[in-house]
Amino acid sequence: MKIQFIGLSLLLGLGSNLLTAQDSLLSIEDCFNPKLYPTSLKAVQWIPNSHKFSQVKGEALVATDPYSKKDDTIFTLSKLNASLAVDNASLKAIPMVTWKDYNSLWFIAGNKMFVYTLSSQTSILKRQLPESNDAMEISPESMNVAAVVKDNLEIISAYGRKKITEDGGSGIVYGQAVHRNEFGINGGLFWNKDGTKLAFYRMDEKRVTDYPIYNLSTRPASDYKIKYPMAGDSSHTVTVGIYNTYTEELKYLNTEGPYDQYLTNITWSPDGLYVYIAWVNREQNWMQLRKYNASTGELEKVLLDEKHEKYVEPEHGPIFLPESNSDFIWFSERDGFDHMYLYQGGKLNRQLTTGNWEVTKFIGFDKEANGFYFEGTKESPLERHVYYLKLKDKEPRYKKITSGAGTHNVSLNNFSGLYMDMMTSRKEPRKYTVYKTDGTIINEIFKSPNPLESFSLGEIKIEPILANGVALYTRTFLPYDFDVNKKYPVVVYVYGGPHAQMITESWLGGANLWFHYMAQNGYIVYTVDNRGSSHKGLQFENAVHRQLGTVEMSDQIAALDYLKKFPYVDSNRIGIHGWSFGGFMTTSLMTRTPGIYKVGVAGGPVIDWKYYEIMYTERYMDKPQENPEGYAAASLLKYAGNLQGRLLMIHGTDDDVVVWQHSMLYIKEMVKNRNANLDYYVYPGHKHNVIGPDRVHLYKKISQYFFDYL
Repeated sequence: MKIQFIGLSLLLGLGSNLLTAQDSLLSIEDCFNPKLYPTSLKAVQWIPNSHKFSQVKGEALVATDPYSKKDDTIFTLSKLNASLAVDNASLKAIPMVTWKDYNSLWFIAGNKMFVYTLSSQTSILKRQLPESNDAMEISPESMNVAAVVKDNLEIISAYGRKKITEDGGSGIVYGQAVHRNEFGINGGLFWNKDGTKLAFYRMDEKRVTDYPIYNLSTRPASDYKIKYPMAGDSSHTVTVGIYNTYTEELKYLNTEGPYDQYLTNITWSPDGLYVYIAWVNREQNWMQLRKYNASTGELEKVLLDEKHEKYVEPEHGPIFLPESNSDFIWFSERDGFDHMYLYQGGKLNRQLTTGNWEVTKFIGFDKEANGFYFEGTKESPLERHVYYLKLKDKEPRYKKITSGAGTHNVSLNNFSGLYMDMMTSRKEPRKYTVYKTDGTIINEIFKSPNPLESFSLGEIKIEPILANGVALYTRTFLPYDFDVNKKYPVVVYVYGGPHAQMITESWLGGANLWFHYMAQNGYIVYTVDNRGSSHKGLQFENAVHRQLGTVEMSDQIAALDYLKKFPYVDSNRIGIHGWSFGGFMTTSLMTRTPGIYKVGVAGGPVIDWKYYEIMYTERYMDKPQENPEGYAAASLLKYAGNLQGRLLMIHGTDDDVVVWQHSMLYIKEMVKNRNANLDYYVYPGHKHNVIGPDRVHLYKKISQYFFDYL
């Protein structure tokens, strides 16, 4: 399920002017103005074999010394364009670069890939890229390029351009993310370490039903078909191909098994001889880590086997130890929390991390490979800190290298024993600091000013509560002129689904400026991370299994009951808003528990889970054929007649995640029940999220609905 919060880079053309100090209230346009969000360093990355890092400043790429904070210009935009002129290329801005070594980097200009050498200040054309592609992956080592062009896979190398598949299209998809981007899959092309062999996905969707998306811009309206595998129906078939650029041989791994099995987390061994795949059955209650011979395509060994009565969900491939082709670290929730395990010689050696908290990211090994750095929730589920752990320690002794309550995002420089910490909290918009790995501070590199300093803003409270015997975190935005002796209406913002955590110790507590906007307009804005949400352990998440909506609603109502005990809460004026899973939750709470919420706004809502995609739905609900009672209980169609308050339902007509059919079926059921309390609004041409300039319109619509009816 895709989450509704959208990056500011997508909010195009909003053009809001900043308010002056005396105009201390936010406008709806201000909520999406990038100038009112924390500023960041741009395109920061460590330079190989150096203690310096590169960043973009204005129209220049510079190398910054963290000790002196001095910048040396690598190139300006004008000088870079001068070096590109001979190849008829030019750029309007500094490109994203990837460092090859201390003296060279590569970048793309138009459909050309160049290598820039610092010592000679020259750009050399390395590859002519396709004019357009559906997917592309470049090996930083060999500079070989894999691209999907007109549905087929091509390799672009120093020897030219070679098409290696012929049957793409008409239900055959090459080199793209499969399984609807579940299991951490975000691509379909995988180079080995030296860039001489390519692993890629081939997806056969011929069994999957065509689903129409309507194009309203044509006269008359037309439609185009997408493949959308609904829960319980036929799925796609995925295989993994291996292409050797030296021998020009194409071979497919022998991943025999059910046609609808899942092949996830493709990982090359460091020597490029083997491919590791986390295999998952369609029921998603059985996972095996399988090792395949990349030359023969045959299965060599099953390295580990995990089963769970509810579900298993691998999202990381093996992380190989330096200088080893067989020893690796594996992520697993087998003890109830996401932790790391050491495998040596294909067998489990021991559990590396342990406790009632989660490892959220592997960061890297130290220079001597004596230990490694990782990010986790050991201090609090709300925070992210970074720790160091020695591999030789039989009992884990964690060394915390970050300090200060908040969310820390660390980038490691092994060559010089440094790391950069990007930290944020409710009190700190954003701060970049460079440290030695022993914790010694080198320099604060950049500290974002508070972009909201001139605005009158209320308090953001984050606190744990006990609801249904479970500890839940809540977040409350209060009006800037909050008076404990007054009564305030409440707007509950809800997501509530797996793979989401709404509340964090970060800027705005993980929310956005719309929460402050509503608070400035006299509302308390309240959020709770109910059971089913992320980073509090497997039992906390999988409590929703086979009954989506039931446990989540119970927690939401219990948390609301806690809030309603305060005398300043107007219990007769409770509203709720959410998108996607949050739209499902909003509609559920408005109709399955009628009378509690007076007003709701549900965006892109799932109405009946049997109309949602296989991979996500069957993990949490099993197939409709296997769990008819659970699907029936969660279907909001049966509760349409219960709606008592006002409900605004919003949907994008081109939604290919939660298809338009969901809300249309709900309207039909409302008409059947003669219930006129539903208001409906569509965004023509928009997909699952309303982005661009129309997003301001969306939030005007949402806000006004609460202003009018709550």
